[in-house]
Amino acid sequence: MSRSGQPESRRALTLRDVSEASGVSEMTVSRVLRNRGDVSDSTRERVLEAAKRLGYVPNKIAGALASQRVNLVAVIVPSLSNLVFPDVLGGISEELEDSGLQPVFGVTNYLADREEAVLYQMLSWRPSGVIVAGLEHTEAASAMLRNAGIPIVEIMDVDGEPIDSVVGISHRRAGLEMARAIVRAGYLRIGFLGTKMPHDYRARKRLEGFEAGLAETGVELADKEFYSGGSALLKGREMTEAILSRTPDLDFLYYSNDMIGAGGLLYCLEKGIDVPGKLGLAGFNGVDLLDGLPRKLATMDACRHEIGRRAAQIVAGRSGSGLIGGEIVELTPVLQLGDTIRNA
Repeated sequence: MSRSGQPESRRALTLRDVSEASGVSEMTVSRVLRNRGDVSDSTRERVLEAAKRLGYVPNKIAGALASQRVNLVAVIVPSLSNLVFPDVLGGISEELEDSGLQPVFGVTNYLADREEAVLYQMLSWRPSGVIVAGLEHTEAASAMLRNAGIPIVEIMDVDGEPIDSVVGISHRRAGLEMARAIVRAGYLRIGFLGTKMPHDYRARKRLEGFEAGLAETGVELADKEFYSGGSALLKGREMTEAILSRTPDLDFLYYSNDMIGAGGLLYCLEKGIDVPGKLGLAGFNGVDLLDGLPRKLATMDACRHEIGRRAAQIVAGRSGSGLIGGEIVELTPVLQLGDTIRNA
């Protein structure tokens, strides 16, 4: 089997196939298919008939690649339905607007094998750079990135070893700082609620940092509620109801993202729960959705737009660092206490 999952016998047709079928040289076939050169009408007709019969489609990109790469930048993210990544893509598009480079997007659905497949397809177009979310990849994907010979920028996370350049935040530090703020405010019975936890490495790192921050003062998580699906307001309501039904004496809920946190806040307000007096809440990402809530959910700005901009600058050679690859850009998220954490 080939890397694409197709049997080796089902390889792409080449000029040689058309050459053998039409009885003329590969150079002549190339001239005919590109409509160039002095070729007799009978030869042209024979080549075109053979190409049509075989189902051969000329690869115009491949012809251009003999001398240069295309002006595409491959951008690979886990999701487009998540409110986080459109901000990142906006920063990338904004920075590349007058660079001569055009971003093209691929979505992995948080699946490592899917990321590998998307990366393989995108690299086959010989882009001028790759921007990919996260530092964790399959062995094959890592090898492709290392050997691509183009700028590679891993984004969103700096907790790990980058392949080339990296732009992001420390999610472990973000979780640690949130834990310290919660404990300072006097909360001790704390629950964590997360989605996509088996595959969202960044959320898992925040949880690790959060638990480490709690441990500094001898506090442990009292309960956890996980869901393997995506983020949604309804899911946040359901998860909040589940954890509070199971552990009703919790006095704080920390959500892996703002979307489920917003759903949790709406649930608490509907049930008449005193927020933040009896129960404190916090999310993560600082998405614009929070501006429309009855109360401002505590969160942490993940620097999404700036991450996209800085990554695009590196790919476009505009970062101003003087480095050729290997740039490490760590941004600092800002804690926003909102209305759902008591004053310390």
